[in-house]
Amino acid sequence: MTEEKKKLLTDLEFRVRQVMYMCDTLKAENIRLKSDLQVTQQQFAEKTEQLNQLKTKYDSLKTARTITAASVDVKIAKNKLSKLVREVDKCINLLNS
Repeated sequence: MTEEKKKLLTDLEFRVRQVMYMCDTLKAENIRLKSDLQVTQQQFAEKTEQLNQLKTKYDSLKTARTITAASVDVKIAKNKLSKLVREVDKCINLLNS
């Protein structure tokens, strides 16, 4: 082999080693990224579940508040109506006297 061919062969070996090193590095990074992605997807699933639970609780609280607010409003309205009826009855009694 000539000197030039030996140099080319050495250069080729060096470049192949560089490519193999880069390949190993990229494989390791790929494994790390897949792991990170899996963790992130798990966290996303947990947060989505929490969000759904909170939405359900919120809807339940909103319904309960509507019911209690309606019952309070009904009680207030009944009291006011009763008070008005008593006043009308008093007026009628005064007119009849």
